[in-house]
Amino acid sequence: MIVSAPNVSDQRPATRGARVFPIPPPAYYGVAFGAGMLLQSSVPLDIPGRSATAFVGAAVLIAGLTLNFAGVAAVITHRTTIVPHRSVSTLITNGVYRISRNPMYTGLATAVAGGAGVAGTWWPIVFLPLAVLAVRWLAIEAEETYLTEKFGSTYTDYQREVRRWL
Repeated sequence: MIVSAPNVSDQRPATRGARVFPIPPPAYYGVAFGAGMLLQSSVPLDIPGRSATAFVGAAVLIAGLTLNFAGVAAVITHRTTIVPHRSVSTLITNGVYRISRNPMYTGLATAVAGGAGVAGTWWPIVFLPLAVLAVRWLAIEAEETYLTEKFGSTYTDYQREVRRWL
């Protein structure tokens, strides 16, 4: 189901979306992975079983990127915005959005875990919870407040039916 924004007067300008922190959420995942790789170079924390973990890591990485790109594709297909601080025109509740309210963020978190397997280090996984918490506090909470204001009970019903992550 696709829901267009109701025609209600909003206190925000038409171009204003969620009041998210100005650093884009994918950067938090990049920092988690990068910090892990940097720390690995000085304090190795290797994952044992290299060939198997690299294979599983690659599969998890591909699954995460697929989930992320499916979320991006849905947003583009429905001609709404991927930029959290811009006004959305449509609430997407079908496709990948039937299984996760945040498939892009979930996909990126999964990709970091898979990348750690490919790289053979636990460090990105150690930092991943910090990235997930940062995304939740600095992006998702503001986005959900905004979507509740914009779509009302349609969004709160959707929240009850679909999990935030998976």
